[in-house]
Amino acid sequence: MNLTAVLKTYATEHGADFVGVADLRPFKAAKFSLPEDLLDPYSHAMSVAMGLDNEIINRITDHPTPEYAEHYRSINSALDRLISGLVHLILGHHYQAHPIPASRIMDGKNLLGSISHKAVARMAGIGWQGKSLLIINPELGPRIRLATVLTDMPLEPDAPLKNRCGKCAECAKACPSSAIRNVSTESHYSGREEVLHFSNCAAKTLEFSALPGIGARICGVCVMACPFGKKSRSGSPKVR
Repeated sequence: MNLTAVLKTYATEHGADFVGVADLRPFKAAKFSLPEDLLDPYSHAMSVAMGLDNEIINRITDHPTPEYAEHYRSINSALDRLISGLVHLILGHHYQAHPIPASRIMDGKNLLGSISHKAVARMAGIGWQGKSLLIINPELGPRIRLATVLTDMPLEPDAPLKNRCGKCAECAKACPSSAIRNVSTESHYSGREEVLHFSNCAAKTLEFSALPGIGARICGVCVMACPFGKKSRSGSPKVR
């Protein structure tokens, strides 16, 4: 039985648009988790991506909309249900598994989760790290949300994708806090300060969270601005 195919099929049949597998050895070497020993029992991570609705993203201007905030929460909830199902499936095959929800913060000061969904997604071939630090999927651009499952199941890892941002600076030009430094990379960045004036981004999302109907530290402007996302599919909103 090809366990990797079993899990990927389950994920796509239950709403994932993209799913990939990352080898956790580089993350363990970098002590890239909170808590630091979180990854010890596991060998691989599954990255699961769901696409955001184009019409909702296209209506973002220089700040998030209440419609986007509601959609953001809805997709996060759908992702969390999906990875719970993946965990149940893995446990049924007598392996260990641990879900990392779409939007759980472990370090409120630095806005860090248990592990970076974006870093896992890059290693799992979901997309490359863009100049906004978001994952840029070849089909949907950054118009995706991510969740992660850690496991010791012997899966087949996918390969990272080549960075295709090139000289494009649309996300940097659109950023309402001038947080994006417009720095290129061939593979990945050494840290988010190389890419972002992170304090600018954090302050702006805190400001946006107080807007009527928002209630979350979100922005979405760089998501809207990316040319890859603008070339993506159109159609009816996703129902989760």
